[in-house]
Amino acid sequence: MFEFRLPDLGEGIHEGEILRWYVKPGDAIAEDAPLVEVETDKAAVTIPSPKGGRVAEVRAREGETVRVGQVLVVLDTGEGSGPRPAVAAPSRSPDGAEERSPSAPGGSVARGRVAAAPATRRLARELGVDLARVPATGPGGRVTAEDVRRFAESRGSGAPAGEPAAGEAPDVGSRGAPAQGIPYLEIEPLPDFGRWGEVEREPVRSIRRKVARNTVTAMVLIPHVAHMDEADVTDLEAFRRAENARRGEGEARLTLLSFVVKAVTVALKRYPVFNATLDPFREEIIYKKYYHIGIAVDTDRGLIVPNVKDADRRGVADIARQVEDLARRARDGGIRVEDLQGGTFTITNIGVLGGTSFVPAIHYPESAILGMGRAAPRPVVRDGEVVVRTLLPLTLSFDHRIADGAQAARFVGLVRDLLEHPLRLVVEG
Repeated sequence: MFEFRLPDLGEGIHEGEILRWYVKPGDAIAEDAPLVEVETDKAAVTIPSPKGGRVAEVRAREGETVRVGQVLVVLDTGEGSGPRPAVAAPSRSPDGAEERSPSAPGGSVARGRVAAAPATRRLARELGVDLARVPATGPGGRVTAEDVRRFAESRGSGAPAGEPAAGEAPDVGSRGAPAQGIPYLEIEPLPDFGRWGEVEREPVRSIRRKVARNTVTAMVLIPHVAHMDEADVTDLEAFRRAENARRGEGEARLTLLSFVVKAVTVALKRYPVFNATLDPFREEIIYKKYYHIGIAVDTDRGLIVPNVKDADRRGVADIARQVEDLARRARDGGIRVEDLQGGTFTITNIGVLGGTSFVPAIHYPESAILGMGRAAPRPVVRDGEVVVRTLLPLTLSFDHRIADGAQAARFVGLVRDLLEHPLRLVVEG
């Protein structure tokens, strides 16, 4: 028997949701054949079977969240060996909750996913208790409802409301407890909306959960400032359409986005602060000497931001091919984890859905993001006359801790000029 555990999927990913099993108990499977599809905070990935054999047992249901190192399936490989020695991994309680072993005297535990039943988690939320701080007395290091009540009572009697007891870390995000380093930030529990009518609850999972965490982190930590401008892309659009008509069947279609990506890489080299990240702990600005441009893709599962690697080294046609491939695989669930890693700057294009302009949220921990509105014909004044030109709205949201409005205006101005004079992209790029 061979116990297959959820492997390390990289970049700090500790868990994933089972989307689909390709096998069921009793099925035969070949080595490297699709075994299970797992969705993480980053992407949906299909994991192949590491060995051939017959499926003896499936230990995770579709829709269940599993941890790295947890046994997913047991395969009868016919090799005649006993089960593999167990490695450190979360065990399972009878109710399906993950268990943990005590990591310190007195039942204190390390932070991570806490072993607790759903009812216990609900009680902790109602009492404003951080489960990671509750000493566990249950079997296998599980937190029980009594543990939660005991902790809440001791906190209420031993420390002022909203303040941690002596020697304890601040309870960030709990009711009445200000978040460390962010004065006046308190998160109160929600009211019972069911008192006023029917409600429906849906778990926030996988990609949507990651989007929620990233946007809150970005908006809380980064002081956003936005600079807006418009690019006259009349000549560029005429050239793009003519070039697409000339290109043969099977060749990538040039899009306005592919030209914007190229213009952005040129501007980033001139203004590297927008291709950087602020390290607040060391008080340093990290300038990246590579240009991996993220493209925000709207999918059924939420917003995914794969990136075009080394965009500064690619021509517009190559960029168009890369963007088309990334967008297709993001929507089909075939995006790879490495496609989502290492981004330095993001472009989001809302123009295909309508609207005039918007202020996008920075893709943390980057320092800036460019939003594209709808390119549309509009009347403008040229040489004292009213003419119709195609204008593209552009909005740069940037981190005001490391960049100022003048730099943003110059950056967007350069992008605008490159789009208005496409031949400059050949010279500058």
